[in-house]
Amino acid sequence: MDDKTRNEIEAAAFRGLVKHLQRRTDVQNIDLMNLAGFCRNCLAKWYLAAAGERDVALDYDQARERVYGMPFSEWKRVNQPEATPEQKAAFEETKPLHAVISGH
Repeated sequence: MDDKTRNEIEAAAFRGLVKHLQRRTDVQNIDLMNLAGFCRNCLAKWYLAAAGERDVALDYDQARERVYGMPFSEWKRVNQPEATPEQKAAFEETKPLHAVISGH
């Protein structure tokens, strides 16, 4: 497989993941972090980093809007309840397994 085709396939896979996460608003970021070590915010940070590597002007809010499909503040207001004490405890326990880009 040549690099152009690989890049196109990887980009399509990323778009599929983003679309899936946009539909699954019932899946909370904290649950993603606790189970998989990354969340929508991590995806936005990877997206932002990739843009920066290519000298594309983009800020974190714009990257999050790309991943969330709407401004983060709106997504949070509509879809994100307060984390439970159990979710918060699991988050702390799983921190060593979180994606490096998450900042945790």
